Amino acid sequence: MLDRSEVGKRGYLDRDFRLVHLKDSLAQKIDYHYHEFDKLVIFLGGKVTYVVEGVTYFLKPWDIVLIQHNLIHRPIIHAEEPYERAVLWLGRDWIAQRSDPGEPLDACLDKSREQGFHLLRTGEEGRLGYARSIQQLEEALRSEEFGAHRMADTLCQQILIQVNRDFLRANTAPAETDSYHLDPKMEEILHYIAANLEGDLSVDALAARFYMSRYYLMHRFKEITGYTVHQYTVQKRLLRAGELIREGVPVMKAAEQAGFPEYSTFLRAFQNTFHTSPKNFR
Repeated sequence: MLDRSEVGKRGYLDRDFRLVHLKDSLAQKIDYHYHEFDKLVIFLGGKVTYVVEGVTYFLKPWDIVLIQHNLIHRPIIHAEEPYERAVLWLGRDWIAQRSDPGEPLDACLDKSREQGFHLLRTGEEGRLGYARSIQQLEEALRSEEFGAHRMADTLCQQILIQVNRDFLRANTAPAETDSYHLDPKMEEILHYIAANLEGDLSVDALAARFYMSRYYLMHRFKEITGYTVHQYTVQKRLLRAGELIREGVPVMKAAEQAGFPEYSTFLRAFQNTFHTSPKNFR
């Protein structure tokens, strides 16, 4: 059974989008977690590494971390300097409603998930543009003037459009190995798990497939990702089942397609994780 103290949902978005500007002087330990919304983390200062799905990113000021819904991640905050960032939470329905045919505003997030690379490193000119846009959005969100909400909505779209343009132009490419660290074998295993949720993802099966000892796989997987193979696969299967249920797939079929052969096992895990029954999960 998945231990929610190790990998749980964090944060709740009750509006179309939200911008928070935070600065912490004390290092805090943040556990691995995921969100049901999309998120952009604009790193402004401090000494922080950011782990997304087992890949560690070494952040520089004005780096942007792209985190799509249901991706497991955490920042590792070092105490030497205050950690400052602007975080933009983006509702998935809002993104869909603001997107044009053929130009979805979450294209950058889709690409980041697809290629397993979640970092945008901005240039000097880009930093000035993002700084100006974030300041304007903060002012619009505080404003009570006529049209303030519409202005904030438009500014949020502008930021997301610019992130798409920069990321799709590959301002930071996976080839820039000084910006991140990954274990190639673990990356291969994580991609395999994501693509084969219906299959046998036991430690024994994975160890045999990737020619590793069972002990080494368990140790290395925990070291790289922060959680066990079982915790990770159960969480990914539950998140996939939730996606299918939201798309209208019948609950039992969703459980099967997400890799749960026994419905009773799925039901217990689902209720423990989401605190509601699958039928009420929408």
